[in-house]
Amino acid sequence: MIVGLDIGGTKIEGVALDSASYQTIVKHREPTETGSYEGFLASVMSVINTVSEKGEIESIGIGCCGSVGNDGLMQGANVTVLNGHDFIGDIQRQIDVPVAIANDADCLALSEFKDGAAKEAKHSCVAIIIGTGCGSGVIINNGIVTGLNRLGGEIGHNPLPNYSPEIDGQPVKCYCGSMNCAESFVSGTGFGRTFSEKHSPADSKQIMALHASGDRRAIAHLELYCDQLARTLANVVNFVDPEVIVLGGGMSNVDEIYPLVQDKLSQYTFTKSVKTKVVKSVHGDSSGVRGAAFLHSLS
Repeated sequence: MIVGLDIGGTKIEGVALDSASYQTIVKHREPTETGSYEGFLASVMSVINTVSEKGEIESIGIGCCGSVGNDGLMQGANVTVLNGHDFIGDIQRQIDVPVAIANDADCLALSEFKDGAAKEAKHSCVAIIIGTGCGSGVIINNGIVTGLNRLGGEIGHNPLPNYSPEIDGQPVKCYCGSMNCAESFVSGTGFGRTFSEKHSPADSKQIMALHASGDRRAIAHLELYCDQLARTLANVVNFVDPEVIVLGGGMSNVDEIYPLVQDKLSQYTFTKSVKTKVVKSVHGDSSGVRGAAFLHSLS
């Protein structure tokens, strides 16, 4: 079996896949212990030990926010007790199999490239999470692009292309310190923020309920959102030119965005007619944990 873990602030999900067919053998979830590193590690090992009861583990892949620094220690993890610890080494000291780690967007990209929405792509895809935030995973020549500074895929922290306060709303400073990051507009949070700024407080679900009722403000706002997303994706096409762009996260479940974004995309690319398809992830919330299991294939 190949095992994947999806580690979040509230839960740890583990999945074991048949290494030949990629069929799911077992899934298991447990709450994330965040009070101490020792407790966190114990909760991770509990998930691994539970799924290992179903067969022999060949490899373990882990998807979570954060990365392994040059010193081998975790950095930038949203489960803060992880930071500064040799997380991968501590797992390998308890189970002698290869262990790999990547962020959630990379795992989404790998899952959809292997056997999801981008499975027909031969060499490349970009997967973009448009949920609470906005991040992406980049697959080129069958491998994840992380980069020298481990910033590969940080699309959400590029400036929104062609930003105009008259069209896009008031300037906004991102938590990263930069102004008008794409994440502030094309994430689900940004979708709600910009509507609330112009009209009345509402989140993405409430806006789409208004849209379904024929509310003109919501209809116009979704049109603007899709234009902002198309501008952001056009930068990806101009620079990476992937075969497929896969969307995940909460806003990816809004089916109305796909024809609008696809129609607008070519307006902002270098050539005004592009073949790149913008599609919804096949595996949805399971993409992260499945992609983590596939990390073994990159080693």
